[in-house]
Amino acid sequence: MRPGGLLDVLGVASVVLDAEGRIVLWSPQAEELFGYTAKEALGQYAARLMVHERHLELVGELFADVMRTGQSWAGGFPIRRKDGSTRVVEFRNMRLLDDRGAVFALGLAADQSTVRRLEQDVALSERMVKQSPMGLAVLDTRLRFVTVNPALERITGVPADGHAGRTLGEVLPLLDTDALAAAARRVLDTGTPVIDEPLVGRTPADPDRDRTWSLSLYRLEDAMGNVLGAAVSLVDITAQHQASVEAETARRRLAVIADASARIGTTLELERTACELAEVAVPELADVAAVDLLDAVVEGRPSTLGPAESAVIRALAVRPQDGSDAVRAADSPGRIALYAADRLVTECVRTGEAVLVPRVKDEDLPRIARSAEAAVLLGRAGLHSYLAVPLIARGEVLGALDLKRTRNPAPFDEDDVLLARELAARASVQIDNARWYQNARNTALTLQRSLLPSHPPVTTGLEVASRYQPAGATSEVGGDWFDVIPLDGGRTALVVGDVMGSGISAAATMGRLRTATTTLASLGLDPALLLEHLDKTTSALDHSIATCVYAVHDPHLRRCRIANAGHLPPARVRPGRPPELLDLPTGVPLGVGGVEFSTVTFDFEPGDELVFYTDGLVETRCHSLDERLDFLLSLLDDPARPLEETCDLLLRTLHHPDNHDDVALLIARAQELP
Repeated sequence: MRPGGLLDVLGVASVVLDAEGRIVLWSPQAEELFGYTAKEALGQYAARLMVHERHLELVGELFADVMRTGQSWAGGFPIRRKDGSTRVVEFRNMRLLDDRGAVFALGLAADQSTVRRLEQDVALSERMVKQSPMGLAVLDTRLRFVTVNPALERITGVPADGHAGRTLGEVLPLLDTDALAAAARRVLDTGTPVIDEPLVGRTPADPDRDRTWSLSLYRLEDAMGNVLGAAVSLVDITAQHQASVEAETARRRLAVIADASARIGTTLELERTACELAEVAVPELADVAAVDLLDAVVEGRPSTLGPAESAVIRALAVRPQDGSDAVRAADSPGRIALYAADRLVTECVRTGEAVLVPRVKDEDLPRIARSAEAAVLLGRAGLHSYLAVPLIARGEVLGALDLKRTRNPAPFDEDDVLLARELAARASVQIDNARWYQNARNTALTLQRSLLPSHPPVTTGLEVASRYQPAGATSEVGGDWFDVIPLDGGRTALVVGDVMGSGISAAATMGRLRTATTTLASLGLDPALLLEHLDKTTSALDHSIATCVYAVHDPHLRRCRIANAGHLPPARVRPGRPPELLDLPTGVPLGVGGVEFSTVTFDFEPGDELVFYTDGLVETRCHSLDERLDFLLSLLDDPARPLEETCDLLLRTLHHPDNHDDVALLIARAQELP
């Protein structure tokens, strides 16, 4: 067995003297302490060998008392070593008897400085262990408690004698002691300590609340390396942990809000804005998020609800779109649904207050779901926490942000309510802007379409096709227009124009210019003269500016007369010849004034085509205008293609749906007169 323990640390020397004081036994430690070998010491009088002459009388008296009375004597005494040096040694002397009644004296000796240092270490350790606010315990190699300090008693709520000899699981049944024991075994096996690992759980001292400790484990060894067990230290860091959790929660909240500020409202498209809000909420705040608006709000009507009134709600966005039961329980985007007065989302939009159900029970599901079938799906999905916050902008409740947790085990709390309200407040203004913009755009688009001909009239000697394509969903309606005007003598006026600007104002200006053009065309004016009159009309319309191409086709003469007011030149397509842009004087836009316009006459035979268009068809930010015009001509490579197909081809190929400008397109093909 390997040596070890305090005696080895102290280097205790053993010396046995006979009744006359001669050395009869001499240990190896005595050789080290006194400097004499056993051969040199055995048989010698101990006092003469190790004691200074001036101490001989005192040593003799002490020796006689021990041998006579049998009482032990202990204390420090200076001894003389073989090398002549003096060392203070801590002695303990006692009388021995053998089986024959012979008397001997046993002396145990250790260096006094070593003894004092060890005593100080023990005293310091004992004081520190008892008074330390840190919970300390010693486990044996079977992981049973050997001793604990008062601080650990307070932590566990179990007295010291309730720990002794018991396992971790027996003393702390509310903790995950299997993992703790596994960690302690690894420390015993490897000697690698566990330092400041977080431990969360409950103890008998506080069984109703989770606490957090910093756990450290160390292997205990004696001086010779023998494994004695493991030391455990626990520091209660519940307050620090809570502060850290709160700081992390605040950081996460700020990150989500910053993300929302950057992502929500990138466009003025209502559905897209709602999707951006739902995408920010998942998964940081909820597992499933839905953005629902009152249908009246979407339509621009008042949205107040009475106490017993159901809510007509239009779903705008749902995230995630993973097909789970919880998602299938939500209304799909675009769907309009009726929510009864007792539903929680109805309560949310009626009162304008958040509705929180931290822990959803079975009886709560019917008030969360729109229908009994949806309630079954939510129950199957494991919905355990629900939160709805109103979307309020400019004092009006628009709808609600509906949040559900199925996978995240934590219930919604007041911090989540604050975060959801902040997200809803930031998004509501963007949603309201998108709503009003969409309503205004729809109004302008309706006006725009109402002012354009629904289909070109039947004309003499011409086949006509047309298209009007509004700008992308996030852009305002422009003032592009086209017209086909029958004139006397079988002639036909062809017009394409573009009012600068956008919105209802541009659409209204376009309508007035179209009306003026129709009136002037009925007078049979030369195209250049008509543009001069139209220029004066435009100048009177609040400084409006517009471009325009006006052409008159005469099927009997088989020719066209055309004038241009700052517009892109039409394309002419003739069988057997490459498509070309008409070479016309550009002119100045209508509304500039003071510049005359020119009329150009050119042949227009049966089978020839004229392609009129506005700049929204060909202009982009990535290509030059010349490149785009060449591309346009390359698409007009088949004079026999039906005109409707040509319109679709040009729009599909040249006009991107996200283009910020609208397009008017008019194609006319000359025909043989009957």
